[in-house]
Amino acid sequence: AKGCLQPPVCDCGKCKCDEGWSGDACQYPANCDLTKKKSNQMCKNSQDVICSNAGTCHCGRCKCDNSDGNGLVYGKFCECDDRECIDDETEEICGGHGKCYCGNCYCEAGWHGDKCEFQCDITPWESKRGCTSPDGKICSNRGTCVCGECSCHDVDPTGDWGDIHGDTCECDERDCRAVYDRYSDDFCSGHGQCNCGRCDCKVGWYGKKCEHPRSCPLSAEESMKKCQGSSDLPCSGRGKCECGKCTCYPPGDHRVYGKTCECDDRRCEDLDGVVCGGHGTCSCGRCVCERGWFGKLCQHPRKCNMTEEQSKSLCESADGILCSGKGSCHCGKCICSAEEWYISGEFCDCDDRDCDKHDGLICTGNGICSCGNCECWDGWNGNACEIWLGTEYP
Repeated sequence: AKGCLQPPVCDCGKCKCDEGWSGDACQYPANCDLTKKKSNQMCKNSQDVICSNAGTCHCGRCKCDNSDGNGLVYGKFCECDDRECIDDETEEICGGHGKCYCGNCYCEAGWHGDKCEFQCDITPWESKRGCTSPDGKICSNRGTCVCGECSCHDVDPTGDWGDIHGDTCECDERDCRAVYDRYSDDFCSGHGQCNCGRCDCKVGWYGKKCEHPRSCPLSAEESMKKCQGSSDLPCSGRGKCECGKCTCYPPGDHRVYGKTCECDDRRCEDLDGVVCGGHGTCSCGRCVCERGWFGKLCQHPRKCNMTEEQSKSLCESADGILCSGKGSCHCGKCICSAEEWYISGEFCDCDDRDCDKHDGLICTGNGICSCGNCECWDGWNGNACEIWLGTEYP
């Protein structure tokens, strides 16, 4: 009968067990041929707790504590406790405004909170915008949008981090596993690190899940040394080192190039993507300005058609200080002090050291620091632009 583990008779939705078996699905044998140690080992969850302290172990199978008969505690290791979803005031599951899965409430549109007890105070349009993932999908089609925040469909009850996570559910760690088993930590075949659902393979391994060994005559140290060259990091922190050769990120982007990915012409672009302000050409990440223009992005004209008084009035910040006291004024624009490389902003009022770092690089070298926040280039995500979400991946 469907639903009964042994072949007994199913009568009106309930299993009539053969002699020697018991349980709702006839899953517990009366006589067990396992030792107690072996039985308990089979009942342990990923944190080595027998039946998650919410049930008892019977011959290698967990029998969950459901003395009240409502079946709210369940799972292979009794890891799910839907009693956590009951609203203390209304005594309803998720306050009557959502569904419970493994002790977590998934709220209906317009409701939020641990137990769906609060209504949204933003417009549907604002909510949708907050939930839109980098690929333009709502919660990456892997979650529910609640008041501008994504509640990802997958929640791992045995840990703090589910297999699907990210502000817009853009990361799916299951993609890193050779064989998916939610209780296994075997990511990237043991030869790499899972980064937002993509495997970053160790030197000597390749493949979508780092499953293929790569033969290389160089030692790991020799390979890294060739990839580093005169840079501070292998492949200048902008690529992947394989057997002494760099593959620059993003793959196929002609703006990042060089033997050690030392040239990054994206550095010649402003936030709008204009190269060298339209007044110069880019050479290995540096602007070569046309005659009559200067500045890091060729943004300053040498000749000025305004008076000094007019110019200074445009360089004063809200507190009345010229360029925040950290730069000079030229033709109505601030030129920040070159001695303090980290000072930036329209009025030299920003400190680029406030931007997040990864591998010692501000914005990981994959974005522009804009007044304390990283503005990532196409394909990159994360607070420090450290996560590659592009369509191609080496």
